[in-house]
Formats: sequence, structure tokens, C-alpha cells
Amino acid sequence: MSIPASTHVAPADVAGHHPGEHDAHGHPHGWRRWVYATNHKDIGTLYLLFSFTMFLLGGVLALLLRAELFQPGLQFFNPHLYNQFVTMHGLIMVFGAIMPAFVGFANWMIPLQIGASDMAFARMNNFSFWLLVPAGIVLASTFFMPGGAPAAGWTIYAPLTYQMPASMDFAIFALHIMGASSIMGSINIIVTVLNMRAPGLTLMKMPMFCWTWLITAYLLIAVMPVLAGAITMTLTDRHFGTTFFNPAGGGDPIMYQHIFWFFGHPEVYIMILPAFGIVSQVVPAFARKRLFGYTSMVYATGAIAVLSFIVWAHHMFATGMPLTGQLYFMYGTMLISVPTGVKIFNWVATMWRGSLTFETPMLFAVGFIWVFTIGGFTGLILSMASIDLQLHDTYYVVAHFHYVLVAGSLFALFAGFYFWAPKWSGVMYSEFHGQVHFWVSLVSFNVAFFPMHFLGLAGMPRRYADYPMQFADFNALATVAAFVFGLVQVYFLLFVVWPVLRHKGQPASQRPWEGAEGLEWEVPSPAPFHTFEVPPKLDASGTRVIG
Repeated sequence: MSIPASTHVAPADVAGHHPGEHDAHGHPHGWRRWVYATNHKDIGTLYLLFSFTMFLLGGVLALLLRAELFQPGLQFFNPHLYNQFVTMHGLIMVFGAIMPAFVGFANWMIPLQIGASDMAFARMNNFSFWLLVPAGIVLASTFFMPGGAPAAGWTIYAPLTYQMPASMDFAIFALHIMGASSIMGSINIIVTVLNMRAPGLTLMKMPMFCWTWLITAYLLIAVMPVLAGAITMTLTDRHFGTTFFNPAGGGDPIMYQHIFWFFGHPEVYIMILPAFGIVSQVVPAFARKRLFGYTSMVYATGAIAVLSFIVWAHHMFATGMPLTGQLYFMYGTMLISVPTGVKIFNWVATMWRGSLTFETPMLFAVGFIWVFTIGGFTGLILSMASIDLQLHDTYYVVAHFHYVLVAGSLFALFAGFYFWAPKWSGVMYSEFHGQVHFWVSLVSFNVAFFPMHFLGLAGMPRRYADYPMQFADFNALATVAAFVFGLVQVYFLLFVVWPVLRHKGQPASQRPWEGAEGLEWEVPSPAPFHTFEVPPKLDASGTRVIG
């Protein structure tokens, strides 16, 4: 592949061999390449394909929910089946779509960004991915078991879990396997980042994406065993006579909520910190400026991780906790908004007086900043215990966390895909189709979810298959917009992802984005199968290779 004249190094100096030479190494082809994959790029691709498949499945469940809520009065599903859809939509989206997608980005980009030849534990990397596939199949197959899928909500609260059929046990088993996969992936990321950086690439010169994933990996190792403990106690309560959460035997169902949310709140940041990292890569590239306040961004990320462990019970203001407990968790939750605000300020400051252009990655990044800020403010409102008592388990909460997770995590994933896909595939995506994907996604998302704030303020509860006529208009509007949002993701698959997978498009240059900096832009497009076999020599900034 020809390299632009502006490049700083011959590809032979970067990857340790000349373009095309990696084909001579005899890397596997066909199904063996994927089943026995140990190359970080192939495993990253597998994670992304798996997560997008689960995203489409979870999206279909969401559209079934919205179809039922199109009008008041039962139309399609009975309330029990409706609650199965609610439960499985949440579990599939969190554990099957968002988390594996970010792990896919980590596999692809971290070795490229730090000048490593691969992930530290290549075979464990393969194992951690292939654990996900049977777990995802088991989770999805619960719909076909006697009694149907679990219908206890994605939080799987006791005592609801005691009333569920055998599919509850299979869901618990699937979550255990997914948790083991996450822990192995996290160990791999931590060892890779700490031990395999190119000489001269100090921690405080690392790209923000590597920093956010390093901190996320520590969070995962800390909290996934907590979830495992909670669901194991649920399992033994169901089958082995223990009464951890059963008041009849001296247990406490509120204890389950404490254990679950001690996992669940850091989990929220597990799903958003890598998104912060992606946006921190995209915004400087299209503003053609260095990231404003890099050091403060690193410390803010660490502060978010630490504070995420002291705010879990703001999900539980309605459980009757003492006033002092409410005050503690209320102020802790307000405090965590400060480092988050630092990040938003730094992104805006990076764009300030930059030479901005708005290709699709930048559109999704700016869209992320806007809608995530809305989600952050609604979260700050919910941190007030007195207000939360009124809004708890209403559609206001649904609107809040979808602004954080859909318009947060998902928009950042799209930004990262459009940003790095030319490097992965060697071809440019269609800018026209990318812009259509962004604008239709942005408008339909806001039309679908913003009215839910008003529904929640008016008192419409979550997880109900029916509602009074007074909520009909906003629900009809939300349903139509949700179907548009779902269909435009299929458009994205057909007109953006599929051509990229088939390498159809204009050839991508080594550095397709003028303002992009980092080691990943120092290798040819597409990135060779084996990269950085010889550790690169870096300039003082840690972002360029010197010959």
C-alpha cells in the first residue's frame, strides 16, 4: 500500500516488516482464523460482531415493548410476557451489547495506541471472547424454556427472583460466564497497558482511551465478583434452603439491593468511561488541537472511579433508609458530577477556537457531549432524595438512563467506529450514509426519549404494560420515533458496516483524518496483521514514531 508523503516513518520501521510481508507469515485463514484467533485485531472484530448482534436482538425487544405501549389497552402481549421483554432487553443490552463492544474497541486499539505487538495473554483473550457466545445463547434461549424468560427486571431483585421459573437459573449461569469473561479481559488490558507500552511512552503520555480503559478494567475486577456473589446467593435461596434475602428465614431483600447496586453503580461508569476515552480521541482530531487539560482528564477519570463506590444507594432512596444515609448518598452523588463536569468542560475547551470540521465521527462526538450532558443533569436532579422519592420508578428514570447509555455509550461507540474503521479495514465508509445515520439517530432518539421526562413527572410508572389515557399522546410519539431509531441502525448495518466489512469503498490513507495523532496513525491502512513486532521509537510527545 502506498503511504502519503507526509508520513513520519516508512512502514517497515513501524511494524517491523514491509507491507504485505505479514501475509507471508502464514496466519490462519477461513474458520480457523476466527475460532482459534489469538491476534488482538481478529478478537476485537469478533467482539464487535457479537455485540452488534446482541444489540440488534436487544433492540427488537425494545421495539416490542414500544409496540405494546403505542396505545393504552392491551394490544399484543400480556403483562407477564411484557416484563420478560423488559428484563431481557436490559440484560442483553448491558451484558451482551454495550460491555462487549467496548472490549472490542480495547482489543483493537490499545495495542496499536501503546506500540504493543499484541495483548499480553493472547490465548486467554481468545477464551474470554468464546465464553461470551454460549453465555449469550443461553441468555437468549430462556424465552423458549418452560414458563418463559425471567420477568424480574434486569436488576433481578428478590423476592421476585423466587417466583421465576427455571429460566432464572439459566440467566444466572449466563451472567456468571459473562462476568468471568469480563474479569479475564480486564486482567489482559491491565497487564498490556502497564507492561507492554513502547519505550518512552509513559503513563502520562498515553492516549485517553487507554487511560479510561485501564481504570475501567480495575472497576470490572472490583465489582464483577460482587454481582457474582449476589446472584449466587439468589441461586442458593432458590434451591438450597438458604434465606439470604427471605424475611421468613431472617434474611433481608433490601440487602440484595445494597449488594446489587454496589456492583450496579460502578457498572454505569464501566459503560461510560471508555466512551469518554473515545470522545477524548475524536474531538482533538477534528478540532485540530491537543486535548485541553489532559492531566485533569486523567485525574477526573480516576476520581469518577473512586467516587462510584460510595454512591450506590442513591438507587434506593425509596427503601426507607435513615435521613443521615439519604444525606450521605445525596451529597456523594452530587460530588461525582464534578469530575464529570471537568470532562465536558475540557471537551468544549478543546473545540474552542479549533479548526473544526464535522465529519461523521465528530458529529457523533458532539452529539454525545450534548445528549450526555442532558442525561447528567437529569441524574443530578434524581440525586436529590426528596425529588427522587417522587420520580423513583417512573419514566423520568427511564429517560435519564437512556440518555446516558444510548446517547452516551452508543453514540460514542458509533463515533469510534467511524473514526477508526478506515484504519481497521483500509477503506473509507460512505460519508453520506454516515451523516444520514447520525442525523436520523439524533432526532429520533430525542423524540423518543425526551417526552419520557414529562411522562415521569406526570407519574407514569415503569415496567407497566398499560397506562391511563392521559399518557397516550407522548407514548404514541415515543413509539414511532423508537421504530425510526431502530430502523436507522439497520440502515447503518447495510450501508456503512457491510461495505466496510467487504472492503468496498475509497482506499483509506495512513492518516485519513488531518488532525489525528497517536501511534495507530503511524501504521498503514489497513493495519497489518502483525504490528509493532519491533517496539517503535517515539518522539518526545509519545505520539509519533521517529525513524
